Amino acid sequence: MTRSTGGGAVPKGRSRRNFAGARPVMDDVARLAGVSKQTVSRVLNGNPAVRPETRESVQTAMRTLGYRPSRSARSLASGKTRMLGVISFDAARYGPASILTAINTAAQEAGYLVSSIALDTADRDTLVRAVDSLSAEGADGVIAIAPQRWVGRALAEAQLDTPLMVLENDLGTDASFVTADNRAGARMATEHLLALGHATVRHIAGPTGWLSADRRVEAWRATLEAAGAEIHEPLVGDWSADSGYELGCRLAEDPDVTAVFASNDQMALGVLRAFHEAGRRVPDDVSVVGYDDIPEAAHLLPPLTTVRTDFPEIGTRSLRLLLSQLDGPTEPAVDRVVPVELIVRRSTGPLRLG
Repeated sequence: MTRSTGGGAVPKGRSRRNFAGARPVMDDVARLAGVSKQTVSRVLNGNPAVRPETRESVQTAMRTLGYRPSRSARSLASGKTRMLGVISFDAARYGPASILTAINTAAQEAGYLVSSIALDTADRDTLVRAVDSLSAEGADGVIAIAPQRWVGRALAEAQLDTPLMVLENDLGTDASFVTADNRAGARMATEHLLALGHATVRHIAGPTGWLSADRRVEAWRATLEAAGAEIHEPLVGDWSADSGYELGCRLAEDPDVTAVFASNDQMALGVLRAFHEAGRRVPDDVSVVGYDDIPEAAHLLPPLTTVRTDFPEIGTRSLRLLLSQLDGPTEPAVDRVVPVELIVRRSTGPLRLG
């Protein structure tokens, strides 16, 4: 279990002094921004009624003065700690790391601190202890990046007293959730390869029990069924390039394999190497599609066709929905399913016969 705290509303660096030599206070910010002290307080408390241009003016004044809001004072005034908790799994992977960065950025803009716990063990007791720890710290709300089915079940059974926002899992309870459209992404990837003339598409799936992996398998299978294409059982990897390489070597031995859809870009990277070593050219002999659009995807040889997931948008939406729970019972009209996009590059091409 790894702990970190960040996402404060304070810019880095030392606070400037006001003209009297003391640290700047709320009155100084109000004077510089040309607004009332009450308006500065509303900005600090993330009040949605503040106009965007006024909010920007106040935030600019805070940065100029190096104003450091008193978290304890705001807690007394609002009844809130202005701290949010985040629980994540497999935080080193591109997706969870990107989501966590976006949550921290959005929290900072809203005047919140973020206390995050990265879990490296997959068991219910550790998860419950993490939730209890954040609750004991007085977190106003908790965001759980919960990619596995068992995590969702454990959270549903925990019966938290604090508002909860869940990523990936729809717990079927009062907890709000945000997820990427994994089914649409897998469907687009499979349809793209079929449209290029490939008779069928082989799939390297993510680990069983991961919701994103399971949904991609479901959509891949349904798309092949709708097209009347032959369906081979998916090969199951563990999200790593090593597993993609190992499974890609197996596929490379089959001359009938002309199209492969991997459930993430890291596994697709291993597939590219496997086919290269087997002397099968991409995309002349076989087309490969990945998923996520990691920053390196455009620089692989060949550049990787992939499904782009907007991880920053997932993090930002989750933060907005959680804050809406804290401000009142009515949530804004925010779509909980974030769209994905197929990015076509040079790792896919038309089926070549002969």
